[in-house]
Amino acid sequence: MRDTKQNNYLVQGSILAISSILSRFIGMLYRIPLTNIVGDVGMGYYSSAYELYNLALILSSYSIPTAVSKLVSSMESKKQYRNAHRVFLCTLKLASVIGLLMSLFVYAFAGVWASMVKSAPVAIPLRVLSPTIFVFALMGVFRGYFQGKHTMVPTALSQLIEQGVNAVVSVVAAYRLMQEHNASVDMEAYGAAGGTLGSLAGALVGLVTLLGIYVMNYGYIKKRVKLDRKNRPKGTGEISRMLVLTVIPIILSQTIYQLSGTVDNTVFGQVMDGQAGEDAAFLWGIYSNKYRMLTNLPVAIATALGTSIVPALANTYAIGDDDGVRDKIASSVKFNMLIAIPAAVGMAVLAKPIIMALFPSTETELSAKLLQVGSAAIVFFAYSTLTNGILQGIDRMRLPVLHAAFSLALHVVVLFVLLKVFQMSVYGLVLGNITYALGVCALNWASIRRYAYYQQELRTTFLMPSLCAAIMGAVAYLTYQGVYGIAQRNLPALTAAIALALICYCALLVATRTVSEEELLGFPKGSALVRFLRRLHLLAKE
Repeated sequence: MRDTKQNNYLVQGSILAISSILSRFIGMLYRIPLTNIVGDVGMGYYSSAYELYNLALILSSYSIPTAVSKLVSSMESKKQYRNAHRVFLCTLKLASVIGLLMSLFVYAFAGVWASMVKSAPVAIPLRVLSPTIFVFALMGVFRGYFQGKHTMVPTALSQLIEQGVNAVVSVVAAYRLMQEHNASVDMEAYGAAGGTLGSLAGALVGLVTLLGIYVMNYGYIKKRVKLDRKNRPKGTGEISRMLVLTVIPIILSQTIYQLSGTVDNTVFGQVMDGQAGEDAAFLWGIYSNKYRMLTNLPVAIATALGTSIVPALANTYAIGDDDGVRDKIASSVKFNMLIAIPAAVGMAVLAKPIIMALFPSTETELSAKLLQVGSAAIVFFAYSTLTNGILQGIDRMRLPVLHAAFSLALHVVVLFVLLKVFQMSVYGLVLGNITYALGVCALNWASIRRYAYYQQELRTTFLMPSLCAAIMGAVAYLTYQGVYGIAQRNLPALTAAIALALICYCALLVATRTVSEEELLGFPKGSALVRFLRRLHLLAKE
């Protein structure tokens, strides 16, 4: 049987994954009333503001949790508690300066960005959003410190509280600002600014939550630091160099990753501006607020696993446990695909019912078609996100940067051809999105095979989950059609289809031995799950 401690990264990753999914689900839920308040045009402004904000966030603070967790984890494993805490304090100072400068830059650059995407009102929500970068920079340091100590609970808790406050403030502020500026031609932009104000409020409360957890644990932290007298304290300059060397490859990788969305926004705005009869803000709002939001929901699991696997792999790789490295890679990829593949199938099969349930008062047909066409991106983005973390964990920090850069260059060419030559409009964005993720997947796959001497198992990781998901998809479709034919109501039919599809998929995984008992024991609450399956006679009793 696998060592439970060896699988702790799966448990911690699952805690963060559940939190991320709940957070994104809350984010998805509040976007429903937000969309109803500001409309698809207003959500287009909202999403365009977030493109530059996300890029600035990556440059200033998004990479901080991963970098800090890796350094702190490495030092904690060597019982260098004083140096681990010095990393935290040094990074906190550095992040505050960088975060403040980036916030000021985004505020000043808002008008320029709005002109680049051919949408002047975008500057309004972007300026409101800009201070959030500073808050997130500080929050990232605290999250990385706790993750380096192999606990994802503070990050998970702060995420949920942050998103809850964000949801409430966003909707209320959007409604109030729309009322106050109902005579303005930029009324939708002010509504979008209310939505971005929620992000700032949520981030502030999330930071206060993490600070409270740190203060509660400060006595224990201080005690461990005092007991650490054997190890040489590292100076600020040495820590800064270590931090920069760790952060830069992650920043470059994530920046290029984020640039795909920023490039999409810019190219789409420029090309569509010259095509008559197309409202770029309206189409971008549907693409970013509906298609990308829904497809990104399952990818949260890959992001969480990637976050948890970096410090776990770094420790295993550092002690030269090659078998342990390969075991972690295999279990994380399989766990990831077991969720991403059925999610993609489910999104494609139930695209229209999902859109109708979430956005009942807005455009449905186009949104559903985009989800059907582009649902495969879920699998590719889930795999590429996780494997970026794997490569970082085995000290191949430059490779995700190079792979993302090459895929982005290919993506830009494909996107321009689809939009300009074939005039595919918003469908070009969806296909281009898939092309980018697929390129990163292929390159990461080859590099992990080369540098970790890892041969990817295909049958139970990809083929059987795909077969089980296909059967699940048929069950979901037939269930929805049957219940809807009787009840003539979308939500009950959708709920029944999802519930039966989930039961069917899980049963198929166990019945076909796609997931072994040993693997089930490695999952969170695996022992309880195995006992439950034995009662159902789906697993043989010992």
